[in-house]
Amino acid sequence: MKFVNAGKFYNANILILGGDLTAKGFVTLIEQPNGKFETVFRGKELTLQSEEELERVEKMIRAAGFYTYRTTPQEIEELSQSDAKREEVTLRLAMESLERWIQIADERLEGTNIKLYLTAGNDDPFEIDSILRRNWRNVIDAEGKVVRLDGDHEMISTGYGNITPWKCPRDVSEEKLSEKIDMMISQVEDVTKCIFNFHVPPYDSRLDDAPEIDEEFKMKYSGAKLVPVGSRAVRAAIERYQPLLALHGHIHESKGSCNIGRTLCLNPGSAYTEGVLQGVLIDLDKKGVKGFVPTSG
Repeated sequence: MKFVNAGKFYNANILILGGDLTAKGFVTLIEQPNGKFETVFRGKELTLQSEEELERVEKMIRAAGFYTYRTTPQEIEELSQSDAKREEVTLRLAMESLERWIQIADERLEGTNIKLYLTAGNDDPFEIDSILRRNWRNVIDAEGKVVRLDGDHEMISTGYGNITPWKCPRDVSEEKLSEKIDMMISQVEDVTKCIFNFHVPPYDSRLDDAPEIDEEFKMKYSGAKLVPVGSRAVRAAIERYQPLLALHGHIHESKGSCNIGRTLCLNPGSAYTEGVLQGVLIDLDKKGVKGFVPTSG
């Protein structure tokens, strides 16, 4: 809940989370006949003697960006032989975790005047949309919408992105992404004061540099060679419409800022596997962006 608590800590009145809402896998904790649980995490074999110890290890695993799944030796056999079963468990854990997280966030933000705007990321499954779209009081699904943040600034958001080698659920062609962006922009009152909250960064912006990979999804040159992988449609929209601010994520290793014309573009990066929350605190007023400070903790 670091992200939700950051609102009060930094005295911010708006929280924006632009994708990567779900983990990509789970760690099994296998119950033995003697009642103990066994697991392997980060190469270490662990035997957990008590419920207290089990919960402590589960918390550590979740902090590293994975779900935890208590299971039996019999089910482990089934999981090892069925991709469909593993995908089913991963999706169920993702749905349960996200619903629980949003419920807590909605309750904690009650009475604070802080609103949390969410979009899924390109590799988040479509099934989570039913949770995002519920009538939460303080958590708003921003996908595909024009939302007014205050009297001066609007924001448009999308978690869709250009095609990746992994063919993620929300990967679309550059043409389709451009259509989605233009549709939102057509509803904006003043694009010069608008914020573009797009999960994927603009192409060749240094916010989209990622290790080059081969046909087997392995990093070339031990990851030493970086190539731009962002969206040409996103870059074209920023160049054409020149919004006040553009917020991005997607490429975790490309933390930084750049300017495309008058538009300030930001990518806070991500270190979620280390249990570290990275963000950007932005000071915004009627005249524009007064300043921004990267945050980490």
